[in-house]
Formats: sequence, structure tokens, C-alpha cells
Amino acid sequence: MFAYLRGEITYRSPAFMTLEVNGVGYHLMIPLSTYTALQGQEKALVYTHFHVREDAHTLYGFATQAERNLFVQLIGVSGVGPSTAQLILSAMTVDEVRSAVIGEQAHILQRAKGIGPKAAKQIILDLKDKLTKESPDGPVILPGMGGADNNSAREEALSALMALGFSRIPVQKALNQVAKEQPAALKVEEIIKFALKYLSN
Repeated sequence: MFAYLRGEITYRSPAFMTLEVNGVGYHLMIPLSTYTALQGQEKALVYTHFHVREDAHTLYGFATQAERNLFVQLIGVSGVGPSTAQLILSAMTVDEVRSAVIGEQAHILQRAKGIGPKAAKQIILDLKDKLTKESPDGPVILPGMGGADNNSAREEALSALMALGFSRIPVQKALNQVAKEQPAALKVEEIIKFALKYLSN
């Protein structure tokens, strides 16, 4: 229904954003990768996917076509819904997901909430051939560490993780673990990535 939207970012969090286009504010659910890509931008072009269910009509937004394409492929897998696909793209980059699927590394896919051994194997079974054909050559570059933020990063990470479906107490425990074991992870997107790993254990 919508291919993309171009407008002014009026609100942005690690789980969703509001994009104003010609006076209309669109609520877009986004993965962490899109949140990171749009940091510092006041205006943006966001690629979209409109997902319709009996009980909800939800618009998802992505910084790149590659993210949207992978999201659409993921929700085409039996047992993987849009919320789970969003979590996968929040826990891993597009290249990391492709690498895990092509390399049949089910344990990597299981980092995301809702992806157990059976679902991970189903994703690999359904998508390996498709991703092998379209995946570019070259090594996967893992995201780096570093940067500095204030204490509001923890609160923002808490809100984002709860918006993704996690309960407050497990999130707080995961954030405490991040603070203890990853003291250099001070950017909100870094905190969320590490917390997602702890929450998937």
C-alpha cells in the first residue's frame, strides 16, 4: 500500500517513530537498526511495509530497502510474525541475519526473542536459497563499541525493550547485567543490543 514516506521526524525511539508527511503524522514501528541509521536526522525517507491483521493495521518503517526486504521475507516464514521479525532486525544487522541463514547458524538467530531452535531451522530452510542468490560477497562487519551518553540512555533502553514485548523486571535485570559486563556500552542502541542477548538466554 505504501512504498515509502518522506517527511519530518517528530518523534523517534528505538522501537517506533512518528513521521509527519504533509501535516499527517504516521506512527511507524521500527527495528533498532533503523533507529540508529536515522539518528541526528530531522527529515527522512523511510521505506514502509503495511501489515494487516483482523485486530490491527500496523505500519513498519525501515531506513533501507534491504531491511524492508528482509523483514518481508522473515514474516513469510511460518511461525514468524512482524513483531518477531522486528526483534530479529533489532538484535542483528541485515548482513548478520543473512550470514547466519546462509551459514546455517541457528544459534545466532536464537538471540532474538521468540526464536527457538525450531523457528530458527525453519527460517534457514525457507530463506537460505533466496538469501544465497541475493547476498553480496564480502565479510560481515560487526557493529563497534564506544561513544558516550548520559543516564537517560538506560531509561530509553528500558522503554524500548518494554515496547518490544519484554516485561519490566527481566529488562531491568538485563540492563543491570549490561552495566556490569559492558560498561563501555553507553549509547542506547548498544545497551539494547547487549540486553537483547541477555534476554534471549
